[in-house]
Amino acid sequence: MRILLVEDDSMIGEVVQDALRAEHYAVDWIRDGASAQSALATTPYDLLLLDLGLPRTDGLTVLRALRAKKKTLPVLIATARDAVADRVRGLDAGADDYIVKPYDLDELLARVRALLRRGQGGAETTYQWRDVRIDPATHTASRAGAGVPLSAREWAVLQALLARPGRVLSREQLEDKLYAWGEEVSSNAVEVYIHGIRRKLGAALIENVRGLGYSVPNSNPVETLPKAVRT
Repeated sequence: MRILLVEDDSMIGEVVQDALRAEHYAVDWIRDGASAQSALATTPYDLLLLDLGLPRTDGLTVLRALRAKKKTLPVLIATARDAVADRVRGLDAGADDYIVKPYDLDELLARVRALLRRGQGGAETTYQWRDVRIDPATHTASRAGAGVPLSAREWAVLQALLARPGRVLSREQLEDKLYAWGEEVSSNAVEVYIHGIRRKLGAALIENVRGLGYSVPNSNPVETLPKAVRT
């Protein structure tokens, strides 16, 4: 999952970025509202973590512009503005949740997980496919009840695919979820991670959809993608 962090305070930004990366999220950190608008226009994100008191363009303007474009990206406002009127303005402008600084990092991460679940269209706190289960809160994976160690990148690929069985993600889409700006991407990285997941959790878990990408099959994969050839 890829998150855009918009925070002009360097100390807070560094702490939050490190915490999110430790949870296996790809994080792009931006320090002003105008740059945030540019990033949102060019890069697909799974969540926006937005401060309100930003230089150049304030956070509410960023949020209103995002919603004016009918973008449904989950938005978590994190700000020192703790007045009720400020919270109401943020929520009415289209924010999905609100957390007031100073905040506990564990609470922040829990709110991030909740919004990501909502953004994927699910309410379950864990993802399961047959006898494979992953828990985003604890970063554990298991098969038939036995724990299976995954690398951070394997985890990120599996979570992206398992969040919505039947949806096909291309290699480029998976790369967008795995890597933040400035991180080097090898040409076969996604294939290597998928090979590792299959080896650890079973070859049937992830299918190649020829010419399109990869998918965790749902209960009726043929109807989901009638024109695709699965291998």
